[in-house]
Amino acid sequence: MQSHSCLRALRRTLEVSGLRAPLYAGDRVDGKPLDGWHQASIAGTLRSGCAGVPAAFPGTGQCSCDERFYRLVRACCAHAEELREPFEGGIECDETTIGGARHGKRGWGAAGKVIVLGILQRNGQVKVFAVPAREGKKVTRLVRAHTKPGSLYYTDDWQAYGSLRVQGDHVVVRKERGRPKGRDHINGIEGFWSYAKNWLYPFRGVPRKHLHLFLGEICFRFNHRDEDLFPLLYSKLRTTGMSEINPVLVRFG
Repeated sequence: MQSHSCLRALRRTLEVSGLRAPLYAGDRVDGKPLDGWHQASIAGTLRSGCAGVPAAFPGTGQCSCDERFYRLVRACCAHAEELREPFEGGIECDETTIGGARHGKRGWGAAGKVIVLGILQRNGQVKVFAVPAREGKKVTRLVRAHTKPGSLYYTDDWQAYGSLRVQGDHVVVRKERGRPKGRDHINGIEGFWSYAKNWLYPFRGVPRKHLHLFLGEICFRFNHRDEDLFPLLYSKLRTTGMSEINPVLVRFG
């Protein structure tokens, strides 16, 4: 009975806005139903650019339901980004670490940090991947899988990137006191790292098993930065089935 009431409330809300329902009250995440209020609130929250969901929509007091709902939306974004075609042309590759400050070892392999690889098509779009370790074979395998042969790669001087010469042309960007030497640079992907970390900061940490969903949302926003997210999100939610995004919801490692 409660499910039908939520569905009617959602339909009334969407009739006022002139939009169709993207999801239905019968849909479930982790075996738990999502009510119509959460379904109707998605477009306003994500379109507004508020990273902190409670600040934009206080919710119904059901924090676990709020979390499940927005995880579902981020899964739709991540699923859309996974289907993006391989890049070509000028491509920047770089890695960074995401996570709070910890005592002990710093840099690669520091406790509480996740290593993330970024692949950016110059003046275009970006793809990011959380990787378990900074291992050359795994990183270059991802780069080759998501770029087309004959591309021009710009990377730092990590020796693992040397194998990209087999895939296309390779330019090594060397730095002196934190600045590139010469005219070659990887400013595009480094700028994206600043954009991504700025988005993640208000959450004060996210579960590692859901980090790929947050990265998927950030990429979706960046890759559609010149478009209106409102119709895009509704279109994705209407056309993406639960069976498609269930494998994306949780990842370990």
